[in-house]
Amino acid sequence: MSKSLPYSMKDVHYDNAKFRHRSLFKVITQTLLTSNMRRECGSCSTGKFLGLLMIFGLACLMLTHTNKAHSVSDGLAKGIATNEEHKEVTDIGIRFKKLFRRAPRLPPRLSPDEKIIHHNFTGKLNEPNVEEQWKARQQNVKDAFTHAWSGYKKFAMGYDELMPVSRLGVDGLGGLGATVVDALDTAMIMGLDDVVSEASSWIESHLLDRIRQKGQVNLFETTIRVLGGLLSAYHLSGGDQGMTLAQKGPKPTIYLDIAKNLADRLLSAFTSSPTTIPFSDVVLRDSSAHSAPDGLSSTSEVSTLQLEFNYLSAISGDPKYSTEGMKVLAHLKTLPKTEGLVPIYISPHSGEFSGENIRLGSRGDSYYEYLIKVWLQLRDTQDGNFTYLHDMYEEAMRGVKHMLVQKSTPSELFFVGELPVGPKGYLSPKMDHLVCFLPGTLALGATKGLTKEKAMKDNLLTFEDLDNLKLAEDLTKTCFEMYSVTSTGLAPEIAYFHTKDYFESGLDGGNKSSEYVNDIIIKHADRHNLLRPETVESLFVLYRITQDPKYREWGWQIFESFEKYTKVESGGYSSLDDVTTVPPPKRDKMETFFLGETLKYLYLLFGDSSVMPLDKFVFNTEAHPLPIKSS
Repeated sequence: MSKSLPYSMKDVHYDNAKFRHRSLFKVITQTLLTSNMRRECGSCSTGKFLGLLMIFGLACLMLTHTNKAHSVSDGLAKGIATNEEHKEVTDIGIRFKKLFRRAPRLPPRLSPDEKIIHHNFTGKLNEPNVEEQWKARQQNVKDAFTHAWSGYKKFAMGYDELMPVSRLGVDGLGGLGATVVDALDTAMIMGLDDVVSEASSWIESHLLDRIRQKGQVNLFETTIRVLGGLLSAYHLSGGDQGMTLAQKGPKPTIYLDIAKNLADRLLSAFTSSPTTIPFSDVVLRDSSAHSAPDGLSSTSEVSTLQLEFNYLSAISGDPKYSTEGMKVLAHLKTLPKTEGLVPIYISPHSGEFSGENIRLGSRGDSYYEYLIKVWLQLRDTQDGNFTYLHDMYEEAMRGVKHMLVQKSTPSELFFVGELPVGPKGYLSPKMDHLVCFLPGTLALGATKGLTKEKAMKDNLLTFEDLDNLKLAEDLTKTCFEMYSVTSTGLAPEIAYFHTKDYFESGLDGGNKSSEYVNDIIIKHADRHNLLRPETVESLFVLYRITQDPKYREWGWQIFESFEKYTKVESGGYSSLDDVTTVPPPKRDKMETFFLGETLKYLYLLFGDSSVMPLDKFVFNTEAHPLPIKSS
């Protein structure tokens, strides 16, 4: 029932009544008897004379109107009425009718509650409820997660990843059971208590021993997937006075203790380096670290550790994790940049950038993502002044718009290109699927997690924010079209865009009915799909911020394509070798992020926007939600 209205039903009936039919007699008598004319004109002889004259005139008109009807009927019967006479009588009748025509009747004004009753009575709203439809679709995603987990549990439990076609497990991320930890908070959010119980039991029984015994791991991958997953599970199971989504599983302190043990070993990447830039690889069993074979670290990898290390310091009370992580960003602030854009490699030995390759795809992407997310995480704390992060982010986004964003030919899709040889070289029209994180980041940076409606109502958006939000919407469309342009409805790993300077024929996505089939070029080596999450991540953020239902619909289309072409009946989902052919050959790999990110973002996209609100949580680059702590 809606809240009370500013008018009563009596008012509604009154409003309707004033348009009821009134007879000619009522018109005349009400005019004469209720007006001031009776009082004012009746008191003088001139007024009486004029009143009588008006009554006489009205009587003549009425007689004329009556005679008109008789004369017309008689003329039709006898055939003696001339056309001229008929026209004259009709004209008199029309003039008389116009003089006393009644007001048009308006439809009744119903209150909102009456509208619902009225429509239900007439059957006009007997269609399925929209939110019920999305709940059903959300359940489909939940079922997909259960199917993916069942394959992993049957064939690969304890391994990093599942090979669903071969029905085998494989360790490609250091052997820490990455899928178990990556998937845990997704299961918690979905309310899958049995999966939570299975995953958390394995973590409690095995993960600490794995950490103590295993050898080399990548600092970045282990931080975002395993450390991030443990920290999120800690909060969602009730730690740090957080949410209690898990009804089964160990106490939250189990996750925290394991996270601290792991992070202590990962810190060696920082403490072993001669500069504030950490080494890329860590040997867990002896807490040692070393650089990659080429001696370099990826810019994105060294700058995508801070959300996790900051939160660990906040909940453990030990500042050492945050201190080491934030030193990196403070150092990056001092390095020369090109309109805020940075090369994709950096040397831990010199602390300087290496090379001039600038891109927002692999090795560059999450540097820009964490500038705004770390600022959002820390801006309300009392730990220091971190406005420099927001300044770096804004400068970088201006640089992106000025130096990297272009439009395709012929349909003018916005895309983000690359500068392979630096800012003075050519712009390559190449765009990794990884770049599709950017629309969500732009939208988040514009409204700080609030809906666009609320941010505008509270006068919180600058012109630059609005410009960034518009670009976010344009780029989200491009990312979706990278899916819809292929035969399978799934995006390739890399796409190129037709421009006035670049085009290759015969390399379209296979969907000839797509409006953008001539805009997007997919080379043979780039046609694989790894079940990546970046596009559905941006769909989730854009829907939350704009409330535009098209982002949900686009997400549903993508999910249906995953279901149709990547599902393996025995359990799990497989990456694909070629999205431009049907049926697509399977690559036999289910990445951990399919459970940790892709299905999580789809589930949240189709669900209630009050779950994991973007102004209260910040998602790390592996989609593990961490609470935004205020002072």
